[in-house]
Amino acid sequence: MKLNKKTIISCVSILLCIATISAQETHKLSYESPAEKWTEALPIGNGSLGAMVFGGVTEEHIQFNEETLWAGKPHDYAHKGAYKYLDTIRQLLTNGKQVDAQNLAMQEFMSTPLKQKAYQPFGDIYIAFKGHENYKNYTRELNIEEAISKVSYSVDGVDFKREVFSSYPSQVIAINLTSSKSKGLNFDLWLDALHEDKTVKTVGNTQTLKVQVKEGALRGVATLNIQTNGTIETVNGKLQISNASKATIYLTAATNYIKYNDVSGNPENRTQNTLAHVASENYKKVKKLHLKDYQSLYNRFDIDFGDNGKSANTTDKRIFDFWKTPNDPQLIALYVQYARYLMIASSRPGTKPPTLQGIWNHKLTPPWFSSYTTNINLEMNYWPVEIANLSECHEPLFDFIKDVSETGKNVAKEHYGAKGWNVHHNVDIWRGAAPVNHSNHGLWLSGSAWLCSHIWEHYLFTKDETFLKNNYALMKESALFYTDFLVEDPKTGYLISTPSTSPEIGGLVAGPTMDHQIIRALFKSVVEASSILKTDEAFAEKLTTMIPKIAPNQIGKHGQLQEWLEDKDNPESHHRHVSHLWSVYPGSEINYEDTPELMKAAKQSLEFRGDNGTGWSLAWKVNFWSRFKDGNRAYKLLNVLLSPAEIPERKIRGGSYPNLFDAHPPFQIDGNFGGASGILEMLLQSHLDKIQLLPALPNALADGEVKGIVARGGFELAFSWKNSKLQYVEITSKKGEPCVLEYNGNTIEFDTKAGKTYKFDDSLNKK
Repeated sequence: MKLNKKTIISCVSILLCIATISAQETHKLSYESPAEKWTEALPIGNGSLGAMVFGGVTEEHIQFNEETLWAGKPHDYAHKGAYKYLDTIRQLLTNGKQVDAQNLAMQEFMSTPLKQKAYQPFGDIYIAFKGHENYKNYTRELNIEEAISKVSYSVDGVDFKREVFSSYPSQVIAINLTSSKSKGLNFDLWLDALHEDKTVKTVGNTQTLKVQVKEGALRGVATLNIQTNGTIETVNGKLQISNASKATIYLTAATNYIKYNDVSGNPENRTQNTLAHVASENYKKVKKLHLKDYQSLYNRFDIDFGDNGKSANTTDKRIFDFWKTPNDPQLIALYVQYARYLMIASSRPGTKPPTLQGIWNHKLTPPWFSSYTTNINLEMNYWPVEIANLSECHEPLFDFIKDVSETGKNVAKEHYGAKGWNVHHNVDIWRGAAPVNHSNHGLWLSGSAWLCSHIWEHYLFTKDETFLKNNYALMKESALFYTDFLVEDPKTGYLISTPSTSPEIGGLVAGPTMDHQIIRALFKSVVEASSILKTDEAFAEKLTTMIPKIAPNQIGKHGQLQEWLEDKDNPESHHRHVSHLWSVYPGSEINYEDTPELMKAAKQSLEFRGDNGTGWSLAWKVNFWSRFKDGNRAYKLLNVLLSPAEIPERKIRGGSYPNLFDAHPPFQIDGNFGGASGILEMLLQSHLDKIQLLPALPNALADGEVKGIVARGGFELAFSWKNSKLQYVEITSKKGEPCVLEYNGNTIEFDTKAGKTYKFDDSLNKK
C-alpha cells in the first residue's frame, strides 16, 4: 500500500500523541472518583506545609499539617545518674540474666518520661458546593511533574475545575477554582480542627483558625485568604461565595516553635506577613513561581521502563492488577518518581525531616507518635535522595543531626558517663535522645553512628569538602562516644556494644552484630575524613587501632550471618527487621568482592527471613536482593510492595494504598523511599569505588532508560538498555574525580575533568 504525505503525517501525529500520553502517565496518579478515605486522598507539600486533598464534589475536604505542631514542650529526656547502673546491667547480661537486666534498665536507665510526644494534625479546609450532586465526567489526579492536585467534572453542562498545590517559595497552600459559566461558582468555605481548644474567626475575605495543643506548649495559627470575582459574605461563621467564575484561596499556617528548646515564636505575625505578600500576587504568578521552584529539582532526573498500555488505567486499578500480574513497567517508573515527589514535598532546606508519616498525619494520637525512628525508618527516608539527584533535600537531616548531637551529649554523659554524643531508637521534635518505650527494644544506641553515615554518604556523592569540614565534628564526637562506650567482652576478648539490642528482636543483649557493623563503618569514615581534611591524626590513629578489636561478623551453624555474638539465630524467625545485614545495605563492608563468604552467609540469613513483611521491611529486602545482584528476586518483593494493602485475601501486611502510600500498615512513608532506592540499586551501584551498570536488572524491566541518576564520586549518568543489554552510557563528571566503570564483565578506568561528559557504547568503548 502506498502512503501519501497526508496519511504519513496523520500516522506520525497519532504516534506522537500516544508517546505524549505515555510520558504524561509516567508522572501522574489518576482516579475516577473522589477519595472516601485518607489513604485515597492525594498528598501535597512544600516541606513545612502538607495537605491531603480528597477531591470531593459536593464537599471538598483538604486536611492539612504544619511540620512543627507537636504535643509536649521543651524537655530533657535524659535519666539523671543512669550511668551508675550501667556496669550492673552489663554484668547481668554477661551472667545470662537478660530479664533481670531489662527490668533494672526499665527502672533506672530509661527516658524520663518513658514516652515521647506525638506529631499533630493542624486543621481542615472544607468547601461545600451547592447543586453539584448530579455530576459527570469526573477525574481526579496528582500531577507529580507539576506537584499539583487536580479535579474536574461537569454539572448540567458546566465544567468545574480545581487545582491545589503547596508552594515552597510562597509558603502557602493554593487552591484555584473555576467555572466555565459566568457566575456559575457558588460555595461555602470554612476551617475546622480536631483540637478541643480551637477558635475560628472571619474578617472580610479571611478566616483564621487558632489551635492550642492539649497538654503542650505549642499553639498554631492558620489563616486563609480568598480572592474572587464573585461576592463574599459571612454566614454562620462560613465564608459564602456567590456568582463567581473563579476563586483562589491561599492558606498559610505557623506555630510558636522556634527550636527544640525555644517556643517563643509569633505565629500571628508569620501568617500575616506571608499572606500579605502572596495576596498582592495573581494566581498565575504564584503558580509560575511554584512550578519553577519545584521543577528545578524534579526535572533533573527521568526514568522510563517502556509502556505496555496499562498506564492508561487509574492508579488504584493498576495497583490491583499488578498484584495479580506484575507486568506494568511504567508503574515501577511512577513509583520511583512518586518517591522523588514525596521527598521534595516533605524535605526542603530550612524544614524538618519527614517523620514516619512524612508531613502528613490526620490523627491526634498517630501510630508510633508519627515521630523519627532512627533504628532504620528515618534513615530509610533518605536512601534515594543522593542517587535520585535530590541532594539539597538531604539538608533537613543534617540540621536534625546537629540538634540531636546537642541533646545527645547530655544523654551520653548521664546514661554512659561518656564523652561525645549519642541517640537511641526514637526522637521527637524536642529531640529526646534517651532510650524510650521499653528496654527490650528502646535501649539501642547506634542511632548517632547511623545518622552520621548520611554525612559521609553525602560527601561521597558530592565530594564537597567544605560540607565535610563543616560537619566533621558531628562524626568525630559520635565516634568519641563509642570509644568510651565499647568494652572488652570477657568471653571473646573483642570490643563489644553492651547493653544494646538488635532492632527490634531478641531483647536486651550484649554484642549485637548490627551495632558493631555501624560503629566500625563510623570509625572508618572518620579516619578517612580526618585524612582528607588533614586533622585529628592522633584520634584517627586511635580509631584505626580499635577497628580490628571490634567483634567481627561471624558465620553461624546454619550457614547464616550471626545476628548476635552467640550463635543463637532461629532460622524459623521471619521478623520484619533484618538488622544484622546492615553491612550489605545501606553499608558496604559485606560484598562479593571483599567478603564473598560473608555475602553468602548474609544471603542465607535473608532466605530464612522470607519474602513477606511490612511495607518498609519489604523495601529493605528489595535493596538487599539488588545488592545480592538478584534482580528477579528483588522484583518479586516489588510485586508485594506494590500490591493493594487493603485486600484481605492477600494475607500479607505490607503493600500500597490506593494513593500509592506505603502500608506498614498503617501508612509509613519510609517504604516509599526505600522501595525507590531498591529499584535504583537494580540499575546502578557505586558503593565499591566503581560504578556498576545494570547489576541487578530483572527480566521484567528488560527495556529502559534513566537520565540524571547519580553515582558516588560526583558523577551523573544517563544510559539505556534494550533486551536487557546496555545500549549506551553518558557520564558527566562534576568534580573531576577518577572514574571506574563496569558492565557485564568489562571494566574501564579513566581520568575525568570537572564539567566534562564522557560517552561509551555497550562494550564501554568511547563514542
